[in-house]
Amino acid sequence: MADAAAPPPPLTATTKPKALTFASATPPGSAYDDASSADKPRAKVARRSDAAPPPEAPRDDGAADAPPDDEPGDAADARARLGAALLRVLRRLGAARDCIGRTRGPDALRHLHAVPARHFETGWVQHHVGKVHFEAADYEAAVRSLRTMRRVEPHRMAGLELLSTALWHFKDDVELCYLARHCVDFDARSPEAWCASGNCLSLQKEHDGAIRCFQRAIAVDPRFAYAYTLCGHEYVANEDFEKAIGMYRHAMRIDERHYNAWYGLGAIYYRQEKYELAEYHFDRALCHNPTSSVLHCYLGMTLHANQKCHDALRHLRRAALMEPKNPQARFQCANVLISLDKYEDALAELRAVSDHAPREASVHFLMGKVCKKLGRLDDAMMHFTFALDLEPKDNNLIKSAIDRLEEPDDLEGVDDEDDDVEV
Repeated sequence: MADAAAPPPPLTATTKPKALTFASATPPGSAYDDASSADKPRAKVARRSDAAPPPEAPRDDGAADAPPDDEPGDAADARARLGAALLRVLRRLGAARDCIGRTRGPDALRHLHAVPARHFETGWVQHHVGKVHFEAADYEAAVRSLRTMRRVEPHRMAGLELLSTALWHFKDDVELCYLARHCVDFDARSPEAWCASGNCLSLQKEHDGAIRCFQRAIAVDPRFAYAYTLCGHEYVANEDFEKAIGMYRHAMRIDERHYNAWYGLGAIYYRQEKYELAEYHFDRALCHNPTSSVLHCYLGMTLHANQKCHDALRHLRRAALMEPKNPQARFQCANVLISLDKYEDALAELRAVSDHAPREASVHFLMGKVCKKLGRLDDAMMHFTFALDLEPKDNNLIKSAIDRLEEPDDLEGVDDEDDDVEV
């Protein structure tokens, strides 16, 4: 399973080229209009109080709360003020929905946070706040908003496919199982219920059962694009790439802007080393969701494979800035810098990655190779030894590097990606 693409299953992974197993709050993605993965603002849900809102962040309360006076003229004025306040709220909500459609997540959040608190704490608004965070791969904020959506509107099904994908990314099998059971019991005729069930089975590595759930979601609503994408992710997990490609293409026929399907196709072509096709599909996915650090990272890796190192470095650095807690992008930056013979810069990136993931054997192994290239043989031996302790199953490769420590060799990066990242 599960943008992303994931689920986006939660580019929140299909079975993708092998990667670093960094624990990242980044698992399947969102359908463009039915699901949601921007530099992520983490605004908390405002709560209404009796005090007036602070002047630095006023809401459009206007006359919405002003009681009508007893005089007929005053009553007419009050109704006019209420009507104007309502129009302001509707204008804000419409502007937010338009920004989401144009993949302008920060602008959408600005409009949504500007509505009065009693409107902000509604299922529709919290769904779309969660969707924006989800498409930016900020799954923590997405889960927070979508849980609020369930609390204020317990019977709402729309948006639960995103919540289940985000929980898939967090490996929260307890809450995900509870959510799936609740959804199926409440409304077995909704595609969201079967997407949640499929994500639950996917998290337990029961890919065939997950496929059946996603096919049930498709049968319930053949126009629900996200179900096709999640089904494609499961076919990739079973290495049935032909059926996965068919599912992704069907999702794109329903919604051309469904970036998760573009990501899924790109990931398959990347695994098959068809880098030109992979670059095209990742680029199209980014056109529809430029706020996804996962998409920037995969496009950067593909550009590196196509020998476009400077373009690759630009996308990878942007991915690292967008999601500092995920060291995968910085690790790939180090690979690109090695290709450019910038070994000191590469070593600096690897040290930063090691601070985030000190028990990653591949990081220490690559640091050892860089230190050897720089002539720091003692440091190289230290990192090779760390890598051997952390990853005994790769002992032949690491021992070979130790045995050839005094011999010159060509330095190549380590191509590694996260098997559990889905969009």
